[in-house]
Amino acid sequence: MAKSGKQNKALPIYVLNGPTLNLLGTREPEIYGRTTLAEIGRQVAARAKTHGLGVVFRQSNHEGELVDWIQEARLKGSGVILNAAAYTHTSVAIYDALRSLEKPIIEVHLSNPHAREPFRHRSFVSKVATGVICGLKEQGYLAAVDAMAVLITPDAAASRSKAQS
Repeated sequence: MAKSGKQNKALPIYVLNGPTLNLLGTREPEIYGRTTLAEIGRQVAARAKTHGLGVVFRQSNHEGELVDWIQEARLKGSGVILNAAAYTHTSVAIYDALRSLEKPIIEVHLSNPHAREPFRHRSFVSKVATGVICGLKEQGYLAAVDAMAVLITPDAAASRSKAQS
């Protein structure tokens, strides 16, 4: 599955992070862990590189900016890994932007929202996501990169088709 350090021609994976994730490492570490978002970004880039893929890694506290980046990924990205944070549960705008993406979408959460407050059990992102990874802290991002590589890499897709035949 992993490439030998060669960059393929795939567009980068967009890894987008929502509100308050800029505070990772210090905000409620018992829930979200002590790893900072910058550290996660470095880990994600390193993992993507093992697949021969690039990454656009961004964070915003502003819903409209996340929508802009999702729309940008329509032309410039091969797929989106999204931790929409609190917007997961509230944003119809992000839901609509994701519906227009027509590329793989993986929803990621550091904690398990289903084991938390009831208002966190609803996800607008899950309704349009290809897959969901939650509760694994920063390891969830790495699992998402691995899964995205399988979804977007032509060799991996061809292998899946042959295996299913």
